[in-house]
Amino acid sequence: MGRAFVYGDDIDTDRLFPGRYLFVADAAGMRKYALEDLDPTFRERVQDGDVLVGGRNFGCGSSREQAVACLLHSGVRTVIARSFARIYYRNAINNGVAPLVCPTAVDGIRDGDEITIDLAAGTISNQTRGESYRFEPLPEFLRAILNDGGLVQHLRRRFAAPVVTA
Repeated sequence: MGRAFVYGDDIDTDRLFPGRYLFVADAAGMRKYALEDLDPTFRERVQDGDVLVGGRNFGCGSSREQAVACLLHSGVRTVIARSFARIYYRNAINNGVAPLVCPTAVDGIRDGDEITIDLAAGTISNQTRGESYRFEPLPEFLRAILNDGGLVQHLRRRFAAPVVTA
C-alpha cells in the first residue's frame, strides 16, 4: 500500500528529472532531485510504495531514462495515468516501474489517498475512499520483467538459469 501523489496532464520528463541534473547517476542524488520543478516537497514526503497519478500524456518529452529511475530510487514502483508517452511507457517497464492506464482511477484518486494495486487482477483499490478501479492487466511477460526489477535484471536472471534439454 502507498500514498498517491496526484499531478496533471502533460508531465514531461524534464519536470520529473530536470535536465540540469543529468550528470547525477547515483540513487541518492536522483532521489534528491526527483520532481524538483514539479513538486519541491516530493523528496521529503515520498516513501517506498507510494504511487504517482498523472493525467494525459504522462512522461512526454525526451527519452531520458532518468525520468523513470528517479522515481524508482524514490520508492515509487507504479505510475497511474490516463495515457503515457510511448517511450516513457516502455522505459518504465524496462526500469521496473509499472505504468498503468486507468482513467477511472485518475478521476477518483486524490492526493494522499492510500492505494493498493493488484497487477495480475487489474485492480486498483482506493483504501481512503473505499473505491476500486479496473485496468487492463499487464501481460504475464511484462509482470515478470517488473517483478525482476526491470529488463536488465530479468534477462540476467533468465540467462543465468540452466538450460534444460530433452
